[in-house]
Amino acid sequence: MATPSSAGQTGSAREGLRIDAPAVAAQIAEAIRTQVLGSLRKQGVVVGLSGGIDSSVTAALCALALGRERVVGLLMPERSSAPESHPLGQLAASALGLEVELEDVTLALEALGCYRRQEEAVRLVFPEYGAGWRFKLTLPAVTGSDRLNVFGLVVEAPDGRRLQRRLSLHAYLRLVAATNLKQRVRALMLYHHAERRNRAVAGTPNRLEYDQGFFVKHGDGAADLKPIAHLYKAQVYALAEHLGIPEEIRRRPPTTDTYSLAQTQEEFYFALPWAQMDLCLYGLNHGLPAAAVAAEAGLAEVEVERVYRDIAAKRRGTRGLHQAPLLVQEVSEV
Repeated sequence: MATPSSAGQTGSAREGLRIDAPAVAAQIAEAIRTQVLGSLRKQGVVVGLSGGIDSSVTAALCALALGRERVVGLLMPERSSAPESHPLGQLAASALGLEVELEDVTLALEALGCYRRQEEAVRLVFPEYGAGWRFKLTLPAVTGSDRLNVFGLVVEAPDGRRLQRRLSLHAYLRLVAATNLKQRVRALMLYHHAERRNRAVAGTPNRLEYDQGFFVKHGDGAADLKPIAHLYKAQVYALAEHLGIPEEIRRRPPTTDTYSLAQTQEEFYFALPWAQMDLCLYGLNHGLPAAAVAAEAGLAEVEVERVYRDIAAKRRGTRGLHQAPLLVQEVSEV
């Protein structure tokens, strides 16, 4: 089976995504030990547990590398969190034998005006939005047409009625800026617990998220190490099975767990199911023709070509998220 470093030798995206899970887990564990104990000179790690597959696998790899006594799982629910997130995060910690800290960040977000600012942005599109209403953001399917990435806003009234309208740029920017307070407050808590224990913060993005800029700068993008950022989502699932992540977590669809209405990552950002995104991203990265990927992904060739263009556009649009602060001159020790 191919490893992530050698997978490009095959002409099949599906075969290229296959890994030798025990070997890859051991390789990552060795890297974590070197980075945490050597490069970072820390005594262990803190991982934010969301109840999802990525954070669970990251925590499991850190426990494999350092021993479970050196890994702390931090649960950080808030009032819009999905009801299953907290118990699934606890389940992951229990399965791995990890110490857990709980920090409900609702009060901090209220103090910063996160929810009020969100509601003000939503009312720019739906003036009637008020108490008891819920909302989420959506994107049209990337395969449908050569379209601009224009977000729609979906709201649900207390009586269950759902309405959808296109977001103006002004409303979108205000809403995202308010929402990103959630990821940044969680980063504050992660570093608080890491610093008081002399530990590193382990980030949890997979390759799809890292490559496509699906993270908040200085929020969930803040970390001292990112052990699975080179792994496609299918490879993360393969590791999850090998590492014994509970089935309830492995069955859970990838979610944003950010807005008051339940929302998948597909409808919020990638606009394509993760399994098809994996195949398309792998194909683009390895120079596979759209027709070959289309046959494996169950898409038309023209649809894969659209996905290729969308991947490239997201890379251009989110390049700044990966940049370190810009300097006028390089600063050296000399």
